[in-house]
Order: sequence, then C-alpha cells, then structure tokens
Amino acid sequence: AEWEYAARGGAVGLKFPWGNEPDLDYANLDSFGILSVASLKPNGYGLYDMIGNLWEWCSDWYDKEYYQQSPINNPKGPITGKKKVMRGGSWFTSPRTIRSANRRGIEPDVALEDSGFRLVVNRPPPRQKGAISKSDFNPDF
Repeated sequence: AEWEYAARGGAVGLKFPWGNEPDLDYANLDSFGILSVASLKPNGYGLYDMIGNLWEWCSDWYDKEYYQQSPINNPKGPITGKKKVMRGGSWFTSPRTIRSANRRGIEPDVALEDSGFRLVVNRPPPRQKGAISKSDFNPDF
C-alpha cells in the first residue's frame, strides 16, 4: 500500500499518476534500456521513476488473492509467502503492466536485469539557527 500511495503521487481514480493513458514523458517503458534517474517528469509528490524504468522490489510477500480479503486501509500484505511483490513495470514492459495498482510476485532469490529497489529515508527537519542537538556532543550519533 505504501509503494502504491507514493507512486500515485496524489492522483485519485486514475490508472497512472498522470492520467488514464501511458505517457512517455513520465515513464520509460517498452524501450531499449534503463534511463538515468530523473530523466523524465516526476509525479505529483515530486518522486521520479515510480512507473517504468525498473521494476521495484517491495518488502511485501505476494499473494495473488490477498486483496480479496485484506483490510481496506493500508493493507500490509501477507505475513509469509514464497514470492515478494514487484511494482512499477520497467523499460522492458508494455503499457498494460505499469498501472499504479499492478503488481507481480517473484521469488526473492531471482535477479532480473530490469529490476531494482528504492531506498527511502526520513530526513530530520532542519535545525533552527543556534539549536543544539545530541549529534553536537556525540560524533557517533
């Protein structure tokens, strides 16, 4: 649910973050290879390459039937499984596979040339001028 929320970029009721038709200004798909990060337009949240370019590994286990009995709000995915979820499609896929809601399951020990992962970190808020933090006293913090 978190990946799909980020990928939609605030868009509601659309197949893609930008509308209902594929748009090569936003997604690298059905092409000849990976593009550099941020080569295309970002989504409504300012995130680049959420759709197309590379399939993204997600931490959820895959169950084809999971959404038929999952919670409506923020489903976390099955607790166990044999496959992990991949989302977003890639440069090698067709337009029908890049919908924001599309997902597929792949065994976690499989390496594919059109897949990768995204690192997400929480950035601390900027410190106010003259403020002191624990890191000022502990270099290992």
